[in-house]
Amino acid sequence: MGNFVLDELRRKAPVGRLISLPRGHQDLHAMPVSAGYEIRTKPDYDWDGRKRGQSPFSVIQYTIAGEGNLRFENRRFRVKPGETMLTLIPHNHRYWLEEGGHWEFFWISLNGEEAMRIQRAVLATTGPVLSLREKTVEQLAGCVNRLLSEDTDTPARASAVAYEVTMLLYDDVFGAHAAPPLESRAMRRVIRFIDANLDAPLPVERLAEVSGFSRSHFSRIFAETEGMPPAEYVLLRRLKLSTRLLTSGEHTVKEVAGMTGFSDPNYFAKVFRRYFRVSPTDFRRIGLAASIISLNAETPDAAPGVHKEAVDYDEG
Repeated sequence: MGNFVLDELRRKAPVGRLISLPRGHQDLHAMPVSAGYEIRTKPDYDWDGRKRGQSPFSVIQYTIAGEGNLRFENRRFRVKPGETMLTLIPHNHRYWLEEGGHWEFFWISLNGEEAMRIQRAVLATTGPVLSLREKTVEQLAGCVNRLLSEDTDTPARASAVAYEVTMLLYDDVFGAHAAPPLESRAMRRVIRFIDANLDAPLPVERLAEVSGFSRSHFSRIFAETEGMPPAEYVLLRRLKLSTRLLTSGEHTVKEVAGMTGFSDPNYFAKVFRRYFRVSPTDFRRIGLAASIISLNAETPDAAPGVHKEAVDYDEG
């Protein structure tokens, strides 16, 4: 790739930066963790996604030359030049270099609720190995260069680059692809079914049956059209309904939990607090209904760790 920015990175290699900036009073929903360019030739390059702590973050890694190994759950990949690896931590995966191997790449690691939400949707759609457009790769390389410079020495500037990285992935995967009419109608049918049955279990298998597609095809199309996996979408709809029921004053918290598909009121309260930073009881008492964004606007983001519980709940 004859890209000036990429050539500049290669001249600096190996180079990397761990980005640790003071946090302000407001949460920033996309933040860089690290970025850099490496050339690995020894088998001591070996990362296990189950042994990197419990704080969520992602790794976006573009292969320039050589090849690397990726085990993602029960699948094996060779990550080749021109391919981008996307993994989230914590997760059951491992990537490594074998004896005598060579792997040259640039990487960006991100955390933050919005960055993780979008990347989960990308993973649900593409899997962990992406074939991004050349223009996208060049722009990602530019983001790495900026993260390595003094231009991103404040939380806001660093967050702006992290958000740009997130949106570059979003545009490349979702921006140019509209669902065919048949699939679009099927997704609308599924959404109507979800809204009519929020008080009942809604496993992904059942939603796939409603769509008329296989589970894997349904999950991919749903993530493309809605921007998130189906289990996460269901959870957000449940929570949205719960805010309306709570502020109506007509139901107890236990009743609201049951009406929104949570068989355990304590679990409902736990998930509600992680999303809205306040308990269901306090939410109703202090009248926060006006602060909840409508379904046609931006949906409240999950706190780190909630998505896995949401998937377990909806599919269990």
